[in-house]
Amino acid sequence: MAKYLIIVESPTKVKTIKKFLGSNYEVAASNGHVRDMPKSQLGFDVENNYEPKYITIRGKGDILAALRKAVKKADKVYLATDPDREGEAISWHLSKALKLDDEDIHRITFNEITKNAVKESLKHPRKLDMDLVDAQQARRMLDRMVGYRISPLLWAKVKRGLSAGRVQSVTLRIIADREEEINAFIPEEYWTLDASFQIPGEKKPLTARFYGTTKEKMSISSKEQLDEITEKLRGANYQVTEVKKGERTKKAPVPFTTSTLQQEASKTLNFSTQKTMRIAQQLYEGVDIKGNGTVGVITYLRTDSTRISDEADAAARSYIAENYGEAYVSSHPQEKRNGQKIQDAHEAIRPTDVTRTPFLMKESLTRDQFRLYQLIWKRFVASRMEHACYATTSVKIDAAGYRFHVSASRKKFDGFMAVYVQEEDEKEEGNLLVKEISRDTILNWSGFEEKQHFTQPPAHYTEAALVKTLEELGIGRPSTYAPTITTVINRRYVAKENKNLYMTELGEVVNNMMVQAFPSIVDVNFTANMESLLDKVEEGVVNWKTVVSNFYPDLDEAVKNAEKELAKVKIEDEVTDVICEECGRNMVIKYGPHGRFLACPGFPECRNTKPYLEKIGVNCPKCGKDIVLRKTKKGRKYYGCEDNPECDFMSWQKPSKEKCPQCGGLMVEKGNKLLCVQEDCGYIENRQKSD
Repeated sequence: MAKYLIIVESPTKVKTIKKFLGSNYEVAASNGHVRDMPKSQLGFDVENNYEPKYITIRGKGDILAALRKAVKKADKVYLATDPDREGEAISWHLSKALKLDDEDIHRITFNEITKNAVKESLKHPRKLDMDLVDAQQARRMLDRMVGYRISPLLWAKVKRGLSAGRVQSVTLRIIADREEEINAFIPEEYWTLDASFQIPGEKKPLTARFYGTTKEKMSISSKEQLDEITEKLRGANYQVTEVKKGERTKKAPVPFTTSTLQQEASKTLNFSTQKTMRIAQQLYEGVDIKGNGTVGVITYLRTDSTRISDEADAAARSYIAENYGEAYVSSHPQEKRNGQKIQDAHEAIRPTDVTRTPFLMKESLTRDQFRLYQLIWKRFVASRMEHACYATTSVKIDAAGYRFHVSASRKKFDGFMAVYVQEEDEKEEGNLLVKEISRDTILNWSGFEEKQHFTQPPAHYTEAALVKTLEELGIGRPSTYAPTITTVINRRYVAKENKNLYMTELGEVVNNMMVQAFPSIVDVNFTANMESLLDKVEEGVVNWKTVVSNFYPDLDEAVKNAEKELAKVKIEDEVTDVICEECGRNMVIKYGPHGRFLACPGFPECRNTKPYLEKIGVNCPKCGKDIVLRKTKKGRKYYGCEDNPECDFMSWQKPSKEKCPQCGGLMVEKGNKLLCVQEDCGYIENRQKSD
C-alpha cells in the first residue's frame, strides 16, 4: 500500500485531518515557519542583487529531522499549509529544507478543514505558486529593512527596546493625527427645537423637529436666534403641508471578511483583534464536536473576499427556506466589491456546515468560541436572506414661514433581521406616528422643547475603527491588522482605555522622530502604494527584487542622514532640583516603558526612583498649588494638582498661564486657541500654539 505524507503548520490541524483519512496517510506539523533570515543580521546581500539568506529557525532542527525521516518513508508528499502568501512561503521553505525536487512537490490547499474539502484537495495537487512566495519574500524583506535599520536608531536616540515597522509606524502616525485633531477641536454651540402637537381624538402627542424655513434647511447657532424664531412661532397657525408615504429596504449584510469580523467582534463582543483571530483560528483548525470528532467549523479566517462558494450558497438557501420560509430566501445575486484587489481564491468567513446551528454547537464550544461562532453563523445566514422592508411616513408642518419635520418607519418584513440584528438596526425604529395623519389634520400646538448642544470632536480610535481605517486606506492585509495593533500597544506607544486608543508620551516621541526623519515610511499613500506593488508581485506583473531594490537605497540614505541630524535631539538625562532622600544627589529624569520618572544618578549604588511630576507653571484653580503633568496607569497624559488625591482637579487639555479676560477663570490650550473652561462663559481666543 502506498504511503502518503501531508505536512501542515499546526498540531491541531494534524489531529483534525488524521480523522478524515485512512491509515495510508501520515499527517505531520511543521509548527509554523521552519526557516527565516538570521536574527543577528539584516539577512540579505545588498551587493548580490538583494539575495536573502535563510537559516533554520532555532528549535526547529528536531522537527525538520523528524519530517525528513517521514519524507523518506513516503511515496508522495503533500504540502498543505494555509491558502495565502505566508502559507505558500512556508511550503516553499519546507520544500527547500526537506530537499524536495520539483516533481516531488504536491501543493494542496483547502478553505475549510472538513472531510470533503481535504479529500477534494488531494485530487487536485499543484506546483508551488512562486508569485505568491515572492510577494511574501518581498513583504518580509521590506518589513525587515525598516525594522532592522530604524529600530537601532530609536535605541540610540530614545531608549532600548523600541521598534519601528513598515506598517506599525504608519499606524502610529494615523493614531497621532487623530489625537491632534481631537486636541485642536473647538466645540461649536447649536440648538434643537422640538414642537409638540395635540391631535383631536389622539392621546399621544405628535413631536416634530425644527427643520428650517419653508425654502431651506437651517441650523440654530445661538439662544438669541432661537428666541427670535420661537417668538414668531408662538400663536402661529400650524398646517400639515405634506404627508409622504413610501417604502425603503435595508440591505442584508455581506458575509464577514477578516476586517469586518474583527470590527464586529470588537463592537458586540468586546474582543480585541488579537483575541478574535486567536479564537477564529481555533474554530478553523478544528474543535471536538460530540458525535462527529474533531472538525473545522469555520472557513479560512484571513480573507478580504465576500464571495461564497455555490455549494455553501445553495446549502444556506435550503436551510433558510426550510426554517424561515421561501419568502426569506434572498432573490439578489452575490455582491462583488469593487476597487482593491480581493484574494478571491478565498471565500468569506462562514460556517463549514450551516446546519451546525449555534444552539447545536453550544455544548462543544467554550463560551468565547460559541459567541464568535454564533456571530459568524448569523452573519452568513443573514447574507443569504431577503432584505428587510420598512413602511415610511414623512410629514412636513409649516408655520410663520418656518417648517417642522417628523418621520417614522414601521417594519413590514423583517427579512434578514429575523436572524441578525446589529446595534444600529435596533436603534433605527423610532416612535411611530399617529395612525392617520393627512394634509387636513388639525394641529393644536402645545409647547416647545429647547435643547442646547455642542459639536463633538472626532472620536478616539478604537481597535474596530482603526482596522476599518487601515482597510479603507489600503494599509496592511487581513493577516497584519491584529499583530500591528498588538505591537503598538505592547510597545506602550499607545494606551488602551475603555476600548479607546490614546497616544502615550513615548508614542509621541517615536512618532515625531519618524515623521521628522522618515516621512515616506509614515506616509499613508506611500505605504498603501507599497501594498499594491506587493499585490502586483503576487499577480506576476512586477519582479519582487525590483520592489526591494527600489526601496532600500532611499531608506539607507534616510537612516544615514538621521544618524547625523537626530544626534541633536538625543534625549539626555535632565538634572532636576529634586534631592534624593537616600544619598543627597540631584535626581535625574529617565525614560521608562511608561514614560519619564525620577532616578538617582548614583545607580547602581543608589537605586532610589520616584514618579516624575512636571510642573507647568500654572496654579490649581481649586487649591492654589502647582498643576503637574501626570499619566494614567496606561500612559495617557493629563494635568492634575500636585496635591492629589487631596485635591481632585484634573484636565485632559493643558491649562494656560493666562486667566480668562471675561470671567477670570482657568483657560486651556486647544490647538491654536485658548478656551475658558467655564461653559457659561464660552470665551475663545486665537493664539499661536505654544511649544
